[in-house]
Amino acid sequence: MNFALTDEQEFLKEAARGTLSRFKTVEAAREALDGGELPDLWPTAQEAGWAGLLVSEEHGGAGLFVMEGMLVFAELGRVLAGVGLLGHLPATFLLERGGATDVLEPLATGEQRAAYLPARPPSDIEDEWTVDPRLGSQRASAPTVGEDGSVSGEVAWVPDAPGADLLVVVGAGGRAALVRAADATVEAAEAYDPTRSLGHVSFDGAPGRLLELGESDAAAAWYSALALLAAESLGAVEVALEVSVQYAKERFTFGRAIGSYQAVKHDLVEILRRSENSRSLMYYTGWAGQDKPEEFPVAASAFRLAAGHALDHAAKAQISVHGGIGATWEHDAPLYFRRAQLSRRLLGGTADAADRVACELLTAARAKAA
Repeated sequence: MNFALTDEQEFLKEAARGTLSRFKTVEAAREALDGGELPDLWPTAQEAGWAGLLVSEEHGGAGLFVMEGMLVFAELGRVLAGVGLLGHLPATFLLERGGATDVLEPLATGEQRAAYLPARPPSDIEDEWTVDPRLGSQRASAPTVGEDGSVSGEVAWVPDAPGADLLVVVGAGGRAALVRAADATVEAAEAYDPTRSLGHVSFDGAPGRLLELGESDAAAAWYSALALLAAESLGAVEVALEVSVQYAKERFTFGRAIGSYQAVKHDLVEILRRSENSRSLMYYTGWAGQDKPEEFPVAASAFRLAAGHALDHAAKAQISVHGGIGATWEHDAPLYFRRAQLSRRLLGGTADAADRVACELLTAARAKAA
């Protein structure tokens, strides 16, 4: 089995990196901590065609798959770019599969923006669809979606909800509906990482359009969102490793480069090990998402788990390797640390991904034993 990227995928990756290099997103992230504004990258996403990555060509999109989405997200993660795609791409995925093709073209071109309101599929721990709670650690019940498409309930910490035109809500039982953002209450949420747009969304019998989804479509959207978030984390890990290795070569103490000391070497090698493990899982996730859908849940969950832990370790190690300067706001390392701490808590968190991996593997083992 060949997990190497195709020429087209390599070109997409290089084009995304070149496009993002035109913006000083990391510097803007630092300024945002003091109330500065982040650059609006949505026009760039429109120009690059990212808004329609997962939309079929017949509806104005690129007709690509989750692997291509992950390649773009890895580049976004490298420069801490907030674009609005984490909510948009899974939403377009569900809309096409739910038969709402009449709204896809303006979404594929980026003229309008959608946000996916994620609900976690049932597991062997919880047999209901649930959402992230606004406060505390106990998961909240998913919104209710009526037969007529009306929606009631709340979803907290929704990626890219502020400013979205359309909301794709996954509710109890995996039923989904399309709701205009104007018919919901969207409250912008203050987050630890200012580069991440989040919102609390509530509905009070909001009119909606019921989507005619297949049995596994709502769950596939959840795992697609996990995969995109994991790829973004992997991109940030790559930068942390590159910057730390370079500094370890240049910084001397007691007449030796600090990279020659065993403790520093171990930290850097551990970042590399976790990075390579995560990258392998990304390729597995991309393959499963397109060719082996029954393995997509465990692949995406494993990737989310590995990449989340990798970024958590890399962000801390980057600060440690850079010593005193790494802990100051003048350095970029604390910005990646903030991204790590928020990312590993979104969409159920890395602990939930670990539970899901265990659930999927145990279920498969039981099926073989039966």
